Amino acid sequence: MYDLNDTIAAVSSTNSQERVIIRITGPETVEKINQIFRPPVLIERGTRVITGKAAIDEDLEIDALLYLFLSPNSYTGDDVAEFHIYTNAAVTEALIRNLLGRGLRLAGPGEFTARAYLAGKIDLSQAEAVNEIVVSSNTFQLAAAEKLLSGRLAETTAKIQTEMMDCLSLIEAGLDFSGEDIEFITKDEAVDKLAGIKTELERLLAGSIRNETLVDLPAVSIAGAPNAGKSSLLNKLLGEERSIVSDRHKTTRDVLTGLLTLAHCRCVLFDCAGLTPHQLSVNRGSLLDSRRGTHSYASIGAGQQDILDELAQQAAIEALRNASVVIFCVDISKSSWLEDIAIRRLIEPKVLIPVATKSDLLSEDLLAIRLAELNKIFGSEFLPTSVVTSAGIEALQSAIDTKLLEMTLGKIANRKSEIENPSVSGVALTARHKHAVTEAIENISEAISELKANNDEVTVMMLRAAYKTVSDIEQQPIDEQILERIFSRFCIGK
Repeated sequence: MYDLNDTIAAVSSTNSQERVIIRITGPETVEKINQIFRPPVLIERGTRVITGKAAIDEDLEIDALLYLFLSPNSYTGDDVAEFHIYTNAAVTEALIRNLLGRGLRLAGPGEFTARAYLAGKIDLSQAEAVNEIVVSSNTFQLAAAEKLLSGRLAETTAKIQTEMMDCLSLIEAGLDFSGEDIEFITKDEAVDKLAGIKTELERLLAGSIRNETLVDLPAVSIAGAPNAGKSSLLNKLLGEERSIVSDRHKTTRDVLTGLLTLAHCRCVLFDCAGLTPHQLSVNRGSLLDSRRGTHSYASIGAGQQDILDELAQQAAIEALRNASVVIFCVDISKSSWLEDIAIRRLIEPKVLIPVATKSDLLSEDLLAIRLAELNKIFGSEFLPTSVVTSAGIEALQSAIDTKLLEMTLGKIANRKSEIENPSVSGVALTARHKHAVTEAIENISEAISELKANNDEVTVMMLRAAYKTVSDIEQQPIDEQILERIFSRFCIGK
């Protein structure tokens, strides 16, 4: 699977960060970094932070911080080094090429964490927790993954294994001394013990946060008439110039996306092409058809001159259909909102956040008057915003965050303790964990049935199977294929 004799390198920071982190580990870590880092690193035990220069190529050096974690007190068990640099993608790529040209190998997905597992630094469920933390899209999933990383699952399964082994030992002892007048455990006592073990396994399964209900990043669409300030709002929320901004109508033809990180959640933010209502009943039918998956798209725009406009409108409809939340933008400085009223009738989102854009173009008194008019006409409370002054932007981020949290809470509403206090929620069981726990429950159930039927030998067999299934959660004897399947889900650099 992995050659542990190799020294590997990879970018371990996200593409959205200005500070780039390049991570290196392996037996030749110090030797290789001394070829490109000045001043040279001297071998001293412990963690060190060194300020210096990293050679990008023969002609270019840049400022860098070097974090050095020496074996055996490191994440992977080998020496680990991290270059922290402030630079762009081109320079980062050149530095990686420089490292690879000196005999390092590009790390595979999850290889740093795989090495930590293989070195005995973490168990397998903790290794899987690393990936769950990286992909967490909300505080509930993050809290659950952190509990998985802390070893809570291992503690729980270890307790259950001990109880299984105690019961198994007593039943097997009874079999070994079946000819003697000795009773190590009565049938009723054994049934009660097994029922208790089964209850604990069922509680573990029922109390866990199920990743498939939480892991997918929700979609948030920005919709409205052309030139309503949607693209500017997307750029402001993302903190980068993701979308072209222009006073000209229909600047945005495609559905532009970006990752938005909020206080408690992350989501994919969409900027849709401006909707232009025409033949409302036909267009509404088109939208509803797309919601039903029939995809019988009719033209949604008036006076569209080319196929690009048609495709842009279809893409906007599809984005709205998939959105968990729609931010409905209305230019509050406009003299008429007839177009916006018609557009509002076109969209039927799961959750709507009405936003009044371009509030900086009105005086404070006029803004209050227009906002009251807007609220009355649409029957909704609009949030006034301005990308120029940043007014209302934090409130909008908070509103999106709140709506997404409410949707997440709805998915786990039957688990009251998680809603009241996410920090005490159960661990996030992966699909592999849930399969193992479910199989163990089935084995225990069969063991109870066989015990009641006086088939002690079969009871022992089923109980041993349950014990092995639970112990496989931590996978002491690990199959290489299973390892590859687990770590292939990781991103490179983790």
